Amino acid sequence: MNSRKLFSETWRMFPAAKVHCQQPARVLVVDVTSPSWANTCSVLSEALENTLCLACSLTSPCRVPLLSLYVVQSQQECLLPFTQVKENFARIQACTAELRSLPREGSFPQGANGVVQAVQDGLQQFKQYSRHTAAGSSTSSSVEITILTSQSSKEMVKHLEEKLKDVDLVSLRRIQVIEVLKRDFLEPEDVEHCIPAEELSSSDLTILGMDIDLQTVEDNVISLEMLFKTWLYDYGTEREHLHLLLPSGGFSHGTAQKTTPMCLKCDLQERLVDPALLSGTADGTMRAADLSSPCQMAAWPAAVLCKLRVVKALKSEGVCESVLYGLPFIIRPTSCWQLEWDELEINQQSFQALCQSLLKRKWMLLAKREPQSAGPSWNIAVHSYYVIIPSDSATLLVKAVATRELLLPSTFPALLAEHPEGVCGPIESALNSLEVEVAYNPLHLKSNLYKYLKSVLYKPLHRQQVQPREQRTERHQPKQHPSRAKATVAPLPMVPSPVQVLRAAAARRDSCEHSQLP
Repeated sequence: MNSRKLFSETWRMFPAAKVHCQQPARVLVVDVTSPSWANTCSVLSEALENTLCLACSLTSPCRVPLLSLYVVQSQQECLLPFTQVKENFARIQACTAELRSLPREGSFPQGANGVVQAVQDGLQQFKQYSRHTAAGSSTSSSVEITILTSQSSKEMVKHLEEKLKDVDLVSLRRIQVIEVLKRDFLEPEDVEHCIPAEELSSSDLTILGMDIDLQTVEDNVISLEMLFKTWLYDYGTEREHLHLLLPSGGFSHGTAQKTTPMCLKCDLQERLVDPALLSGTADGTMRAADLSSPCQMAAWPAAVLCKLRVVKALKSEGVCESVLYGLPFIIRPTSCWQLEWDELEINQQSFQALCQSLLKRKWMLLAKREPQSAGPSWNIAVHSYYVIIPSDSATLLVKAVATRELLLPSTFPALLAEHPEGVCGPIESALNSLEVEVAYNPLHLKSNLYKYLKSVLYKPLHRQQVQPREQRTERHQPKQHPSRAKATVAPLPMVPSPVQVLRAAAARRDSCEHSQLP
């Protein structure tokens, strides 16, 4: 990793009084003067809406606390002032609908002045919002600005550097300048080439005391969606998430050094969104992450420091996947700003050396989670174990592994050497008819989750302000066709029980007898 890039990611310091909301507020500046806006318009709106419906549906603390949206035409325009994302999805949908309705290409002259003005206005708006927010609230202490444009990103940086010389940038965490590349030849079958934004061409600059991240992204829904999903990561760098404790190795003759483990300081990153944290999914129930559970490891938010002590090495081919459970997490070398620069560099180099050695030996590591704190002697500590898996990249994968108490008995019958031809033939024919993929690509599969979450979150704007029933006027009620309205409110027919039938018949007989009396 470029040392300059690592420094730009770790040097920022946040006020200790507001560490409870380390996620930055977001300002999205969309340059609609680009020649390819006609193509970008719909895919950008869809990608943004998809990401924010996930953010609104997560039951964990909000990962995108505040959002503001600017569009740059002949001049900048704020479509969405700073808004709390949760409980405001209807307003966000109205904003993306307005974004889709903007004039298409050729309507406005290109230029970077409007983008710079939008950046300045966004910073000023954030200061005003923070000033008018109560001191004890969970307001973000920093803001991050993302600029989407088809103009040259390097030219855009020059304008930003020139125009922001005299602007107060204390609250600015980072500026992302995303150059959107037009790819007319991109077909739906080529989505495997749409890789996440952090893996695309990028570079970091540190000028004027601010971080500027230059990236390029393809003009399609998947690439833009992956760009926006980086907002869902934990952006707190107050401390590392994980200590990976390795044996000292015994190279020294000193007894004290033999017992002192080597400690690699790491951060945890989610690979997947936990479906259990999405409200309204599955059977409608919700399960929040229980950090007190000994078998639970949570990467977001990093509430406690986790310590994993390596106890054994395992041959990669000797681990059965049936004993692995839970969501996987990615382990990276930490970017905690509180560590000294030399310590960060040595820690990173040691981490990469570990990855290379494990890959070369074809090993995995078995690690035991250390208890969070030493409790009373009568408390029984339950230990959980994890398997750490190397990869071709400078990261490790960690998954929980079953212990004796969790394992259920099972028998695995041996495969027969030969089978009757009448059985093998149809099976072989069925398998031969399947399309074979070289590798599994989750981008090829859709579950309609976005559509479902949007339907759950959908609330018309005029109904968001809940009023007492007696104060609601008739004009707020949706108009219906008389026949449909009648069909809608008609009660379901109830079949009378035999006792009710006999009682009704007796009542009719009595009334007839009374009517015949003189």
